[in-house]
Amino acid sequence: MKKQIYKWIFFNLMGWKIEGDFDEKIKKCVLIVMPHTSWHDFYIAIICRGATGIDINWVGKKELFGFPFGWFFKYLGGAPLDRTGGLNKVDSIAAIFDSKETFRLGLAPEGTRKKVEELKTGFYYIALKAKVPIITVALDFGKKTIGFGKPVIPSGNIDSDLALLMTHFIGVTGKFPEKGFQIK
Repeated sequence: MKKQIYKWIFFNLMGWKIEGDFDEKIKKCVLIVMPHTSWHDFYIAIICRGATGIDINWVGKKELFGFPFGWFFKYLGGAPLDRTGGLNKVDSIAAIFDSKETFRLGLAPEGTRKKVEELKTGFYYIALKAKVPIITVALDFGKKTIGFGKPVIPSGNIDSDLALLMTHFIGVTGKFPEKGFQIK
């Protein structure tokens, strides 16, 4: 019933569509969502998640998951990030992948809703360390579509892999196009 409500909101009320397929047999992956130019991106992604029924996660500092909102953030797919013991973010998130049977991490490689000249590459190193594929997700406000790309296994050659991944975002328009990362 809940999925039907999300579908009605996403497709009928909001008028969005989904392009491409997500293989639900992929239990662990890093999904990079671009462009990230507005706070609207988060709730559209959450509603899309509900409409598809695909569990997609995100991480936040562990303090966010205490009382009173911790249960709600976990319900929305959040996972607390514990960096105690000297672990960096990449190692900490790779450890989350190791501890879970299913973990699909959604990240915005722009790292902010402001204009950036280069992407943060942590997503790449997380996928490499966790030995999981990267899946591109285009959030196109121009066409009102969310487009899933094909899984890419990181080869260790970041320049080559990034060039391949970025082809999925050519022609994609964010809510505020002037803030979107320019693909070269």
